[in-house]
Amino acid sequence: MELLHINCLGKPLRLEGSMAGWQQLFWGDDLVSVIPASADYQGQRSHEFNLSMQRQQASTTPEGEVNVAPIAETISIRLDIDLQWQPFQLKFELLQNGQVIEQGQRDTKDIERQVPVKPIEAKRQFSLIGLASLGLKLFKSAKVIKVVLAGASVAAYSWLFSFQFALALIACLVFHEYGHIRAMKYFGMKTKGIYLIPFMGGLALSDEKINTRWQDVVISIMGPTFGLFMSIAALFAYWFTGNIFFAGLATFNALLNLFNLLPILPLDGGHILKSISFSMNSVLGLVACIAGAAIGVFISYSLGLALLGFLLLIGSAEIVFEWKSRHQSHLLPLDRYGQLFSAVWYLLTVGALVGIIWYFAGSGDDMLGLPLKILQS
Repeated sequence: MELLHINCLGKPLRLEGSMAGWQQLFWGDDLVSVIPASADYQGQRSHEFNLSMQRQQASTTPEGEVNVAPIAETISIRLDIDLQWQPFQLKFELLQNGQVIEQGQRDTKDIERQVPVKPIEAKRQFSLIGLASLGLKLFKSAKVIKVVLAGASVAAYSWLFSFQFALALIACLVFHEYGHIRAMKYFGMKTKGIYLIPFMGGLALSDEKINTRWQDVVISIMGPTFGLFMSIAALFAYWFTGNIFFAGLATFNALLNLFNLLPILPLDGGHILKSISFSMNSVLGLVACIAGAAIGVFISYSLGLALLGFLLLIGSAEIVFEWKSRHQSHLLPLDRYGQLFSAVWYLLTVGALVGIIWYFAGSGDDMLGLPLKILQS
């Protein structure tokens, strides 16, 4: 990931690195210094390189003529850094021929706001893949597509259930995706809006990339959190009115958002649990992650939620198998507080959604008990 991007003698000086310990320093597009991967992945480091520059030197001849001749000059550049990953903090000094010409520091907020340098992509010849990519870009940029997809979703769900239920389901999906949109805007990301896909749910899209695991967690979990708020609002509406419609809205919306929290990619839960586990930079952290998953599976089966426990087991195993590749990501990892806060937020949201489903299953109504039966299947 990009750790630092400053100006040096008219060109960008860019430092890339990861928790695997390796660092690469670029001056413009040239790689000028490399520190290989090692177990000692943070602390003080120095990058040094020399630049050959030419400057014009004027001299006067005995006859009074002025001659200008280029003179080669070697400039020594050194970048000293003091890096701490969790919580992230980078202090740096840039020296030219031993003299400090720039210094400063960066933290997590700076990483969140940065726009990483994108490598220049080679021009591709015409291909079906390129045509499909162009079609996808047009698909995402066409506003009329949103209306068409929304209409198709209403028609599809009305055909399966009823028009009233279709509208309620669309409202649940939109409110869920709006949670993602609000999180993206909180981080200053430009959004392209919400797209409803028949039989697949919805998508909240942005052209901008995230830079930190914390952004990934917040954007992912805000969808189910907004879904939880909607179920709680429907629960209160049911208590005040006694209308069974609000009960159905509360419990089926809770089921929808609960499935989104399963630790399976590309679901929201997969992004959340992956960000937490991939931020643990020790075997002890991996053991803690596995233990937490095992406890979740045990509790699910103990409560008779067989399907939930099975999917939790599959998703957790997928994340554990990918754990070794965590250093290849460009995302800044969570610190210890971020890992704990994210895990508690995730577990409380899951517990609240299961609680709503369980509450309505005890009402004796077969339709309201259907979500719990699905989890127990």
